[in-house]
Amino acid sequence: MDDGYRNTNQVSDDYRYQDGNYDAHNDGYYRGRDEPVQEEDAQSDVTEGHDEDDEVYEGEYQGIPHPDDIKEKQKKRAPAVDDEYRDRADLMAERMEDEEQLAHQYENIIEECGHGRFQWTLFFVLGLALMADGVEVFVVGFVLPSAEKDMCLSSSNKGMLGLIVYLGMMVGAVLLGGLADKLGRKQCLIISLAINAAFAFLSSFVQGYGFFLFCRLISGLGIGGTLPIVFAYFSEFLSREKRGEHLSWLCMFWMIGGIYASAMAWSIIPHYGWGFSMGTKYHFHSWRVFVLVCALPCIASLVALKFMPESPRFLLEIGKHDEAWMILKQVHDTNMRAKGEPERVFTVSYIKTPKQVDEFIEIQSSTGTWYQRWLVRITTTLKQVWDNVLYCLTAQYRMNTLMLAVVWFTMALSYYGLIVWFPDMIRYLQDEAYESRVKIFDEEEVSHFTFNFTLENQIHRNGEYRNDKFIGMKFKEVRFEDSLFEDCYFEDVRSSETFFENCTVISTVFYNTDLYEHKFINCRLINSTFMKEKEGCHIDFEEDNDFLIYLVSFLGSLSVLPGNIISALLMDKIGRIKMIGGSMLISAVCCFFLFFGNSESAMIGWQCLFCGASIAAWNALDVITVELYPTDKRATAFGILNGLCKFGAILGNSIFSSFVGITKVVPILLASSALVGGGLLALRLPETREQVLM
Repeated sequence: MDDGYRNTNQVSDDYRYQDGNYDAHNDGYYRGRDEPVQEEDAQSDVTEGHDEDDEVYEGEYQGIPHPDDIKEKQKKRAPAVDDEYRDRADLMAERMEDEEQLAHQYENIIEECGHGRFQWTLFFVLGLALMADGVEVFVVGFVLPSAEKDMCLSSSNKGMLGLIVYLGMMVGAVLLGGLADKLGRKQCLIISLAINAAFAFLSSFVQGYGFFLFCRLISGLGIGGTLPIVFAYFSEFLSREKRGEHLSWLCMFWMIGGIYASAMAWSIIPHYGWGFSMGTKYHFHSWRVFVLVCALPCIASLVALKFMPESPRFLLEIGKHDEAWMILKQVHDTNMRAKGEPERVFTVSYIKTPKQVDEFIEIQSSTGTWYQRWLVRITTTLKQVWDNVLYCLTAQYRMNTLMLAVVWFTMALSYYGLIVWFPDMIRYLQDEAYESRVKIFDEEEVSHFTFNFTLENQIHRNGEYRNDKFIGMKFKEVRFEDSLFEDCYFEDVRSSETFFENCTVISTVFYNTDLYEHKFINCRLINSTFMKEKEGCHIDFEEDNDFLIYLVSFLGSLSVLPGNIISALLMDKIGRIKMIGGSMLISAVCCFFLFFGNSESAMIGWQCLFCGASIAAWNALDVITVELYPTDKRATAFGILNGLCKFGAILGNSIFSSFVGITKVVPILLASSALVGGGLLALRLPETREQVLM
């Protein structure tokens, strides 16, 4: 076989890409099966029917020629300068040439492996991971109405809890996405899912706000790494013709995650009996059961991922030729058996591996202490991740990275801002309708009467209440103004949003009530007694319509189904750029219809229309981000852009929610202008549907 390999300076002449197939005379490189063999000596030992010394059968594995062995044989024929004496620029130039050759060869190998059972199995495994990401976005919003009572959360506490998940996802996307380019797709995805599952599980049991906030932060950090890793991982098992379509189908699992979270919240949280208590301090209510159930997709994906192989494209990038070959053969054989063609032989004997130029210092076990060795390893890995981040801003990729960053950010600012603004506006419209039905009582006089029923949405002015009893009742949105209470008795009374303003309270007893002193504003309390006040939180909470919250989220998630189907079917036909630009511009037009959203049903309808129109842009953004960057930078670049996306989500949530009840003009104009600007800029990005993965 030695004669079958050429000198290094002849590779560019012998390794020719012709009409989609490689012609690799005598060098052992990949050869398309349709091309005739030019020389007898060039036939691969892997599939050769007869050897000079041994008799072997077709398809039997005889050992894979390793790139290092080949280079040693080449050096014997024409000694070259050692790498340590060569300029780094020369090494990088050689590596880039190798990567270009590998990209075309790998595309042909994936086409030979076919698209079948293996890809569909991986599709569902990675889909569960993406589903877990979708669930994570909705969990906090669904549990807040119940958790705020258990943890006595103020408005600022609730706002921080809603934003902390996005903060964790932002950090996780950058950190774990960068590590995936150094440690491997599978390994980092397992780490990401394990962190999310562990801290999501733990958060369902903790009682304090601070610890719960910390658990959701780390849980978000874990799940933040899934998105960049999942798309980089799956794309490296897809051929050019299948990539856009099947990555778009994969995006549907994010929608399924939203539907799953809405359905589970609807079926679990309202059942307050689904829990237990330990004494008076520890309570495990139904919303905590919901948090546990939401971790199931993450756990299922984590278990299934153990049976999936590492990305062979990543292994080739770091020089692990034999492992990559075995995985590609596994993909080929799995698909061929599923197609009923088990006799089909994997004809690849050798795959090009790029020049390895990374400098990684391996410390001997006898050097220093264990934590010093780990510190050096961690520091070196993080430095390599940082170098990858900086590489995305080099001259070759700077313009694409900056344009993608603007498109990701504008999309996230408008989308995440509006999906928070929609429920808040619906709640505001409900509050307006509720306040319009308020009952006002002026100068009423009530004496020797027992109130044992609920008073709701009422205003009592200049009233007089003498010798009245308020027993086992509830005040809901009730206000007493300039009224007199004399010789009255309040027992076992609950209240929400109830206040006494400028009232006079004489010789009145309050026993086992939550009418705390802060609810008496500018009142005179004369000879009145508060006995055995109700324990617990002293904050009044809004009575949220939980059903409406779940319904709005469910319909918003379901409305993206048509957009997902259309984008998947057209992604490879009209291209990524037109898909992004068209979807963002249509979404901007949908924003203007929000001026006519003056009712709950209208707002829900416009929300569904907006979500359905914008999903195609999200799908195309995922695809083009994967395709614009080389393998050793792919997850890093995706992580940076997705982290910026989460930063846009934080800003969008904060800005848009602050205008609820004030004006609709600012949120609508901000969202539409951001979408128009991002959509027009996206049209300047390069089209990638015809290129192979570098």
